[in-house]
Amino acid sequence: MDILWQYQFRIILLGDSTVGKSSLLKRFTDGIYSDVADPTVGVDFYARSLDIEPGVKIKLQLWDTAGQERFRSITTSYYRNSVGGLLVFDLTNRKTFDHVREWHKEVSEHILPHHMVYILIGHKSDLNKDRKVSRDEAEQLAAELGIRYVETSAKCNSNVDRAFELLTRDIYELMKMGEIVTRDGWDGVKSGLTAKVLYPANEEEERAAASAEKGCHC
Repeated sequence: MDILWQYQFRIILLGDSTVGKSSLLKRFTDGIYSDVADPTVGVDFYARSLDIEPGVKIKLQLWDTAGQERFRSITTSYYRNSVGGLLVFDLTNRKTFDHVREWHKEVSEHILPHHMVYILIGHKSDLNKDRKVSRDEAEQLAAELGIRYVETSAKCNSNVDRAFELLTRDIYELMKMGEIVTRDGWDGVKSGLTAKVLYPANEEEERAAASAEKGCHC
């Protein structure tokens, strides 16, 4: 039986072929890594749940997209039904970094008038001696796109969980602010049977304080 969850977020991994999207997902969902990986054909599906705060479990539906051009017509159909996206490039392959803007533009235009929450991932940080993209360059690109930047390694299990957790928290906070809401016919965010009523952080603190004062009889 599936564990009850308050919300389900659909997240898609984007980027050129061979940047390591499948390796990231296998490390995050199954805790495993393999040096040999078959190219993704079309789209693969993974899942994992995160406890984002006490009493709030979020189920992540994770979609691994093929980076090859010939599969683009298949993968674009998944853009509109995703609330979050990991833009992944290979730190040892300059071309994959140069293509990040193209991926961001393609997805952002495809989902208009709606928006997706992104995080930029510089993958294969364990291969530092082969690095072709500096941290400063990547951070500058992330700043220009208005998103976070994290360097990861599926092989060494470095920052993999952190990357997915940061994106999940960003989506959750935007939900609390009312900037992301569930919509009929959209699978990006779904409410579970035990969905929590969300309030902005400052209002939640005020409610908690009021509740504490109400319960005080000193």
